[in-house]
Amino acid sequence: MSSATLTREAPEAPTGRRRPLRPARVVLHLFLGTVAVGWLFPILWAVLTSLRSYEYTASNGYVSLGGWTFDNYLTAWRTAEFGKHFLNSVYITVPAVLLTLFLASCVAFVIARFSWKLNIVLLGLFTAANLLPQQALLIPLFRMFTEIPLPAWMSDSELLYDSYWGLILVNVAFQCGFCVFVLSNYMKALPHELYEAAMVDGASVWRQYWQVTMPLCRPALAALATLEVTWIYNEFFWATVLMRTGDKFPVTSSLNNLRGEFFTDNNLVSAGSVLVAIPTLVIFFLLQKQFVRGLTLGASKG
Repeated sequence: MSSATLTREAPEAPTGRRRPLRPARVVLHLFLGTVAVGWLFPILWAVLTSLRSYEYTASNGYVSLGGWTFDNYLTAWRTAEFGKHFLNSVYITVPAVLLTLFLASCVAFVIARFSWKLNIVLLGLFTAANLLPQQALLIPLFRMFTEIPLPAWMSDSELLYDSYWGLILVNVAFQCGFCVFVLSNYMKALPHELYEAAMVDGASVWRQYWQVTMPLCRPALAALATLEVTWIYNEFFWATVLMRTGDKFPVTSSLNNLRGEFFTDNNLVSAGSVLVAIPTLVIFFLLQKQFVRGLTLGASKG
């Protein structure tokens, strides 16, 4: 029995030629590079300024090199009492994010799971809260907070004003709309067969929400949690308006402690800003995979 030898032509080696640079591609790269530099420049400038002494920059100007020191970070930490105010931010951010995601997921589940006449109206009502400028609601909210009483164990002022609860509720109210919009669109893309199978097995509406929908929404929840932590942690306006006790201020509002009465040391303020920004950067890099996965999954569904 003879065996035939099969010969195959070897695949051609890649030529290694680059794609020709077209004018549109060059313009795109220049645009992306300019945007990247524009986003990174303030951060890099703040880091550079924070590592230089005020005396050196006062005599040589900021467009110079020299006067390197780490004393600005130590001074900013002591002057602004960042250790205490970081804890205040944790007291406000963690409950606000958890409460926002829980309430938003409940509303989004109702909008996505059930069909009724006021479905779109309810979604529009929650989304409209993000369209209102916060400054327009300043006076009515301030008067309401100064008139709503709280027990002494919840607030030292015995009011919603000047309490952590006030900032938590304000952040939840303004952030729920965006989360409802994102989660409702995400939940609408889930297969209805899952709910039909759950109903056949006798699952109640709560079990359909908690054991079927929520596990499938983990990527979207992780992406929203990353955004919400960043937004609520960096919130500055409401903390300055609805707080009067300096010891209760979150860390972003405590940057006011670095301002001088007659002049402001910009090097010191830059060091404080870098310290304040570090937690959000750490959280973003820790949840980066879940954040990107949630955005891409949400974009591909539908």
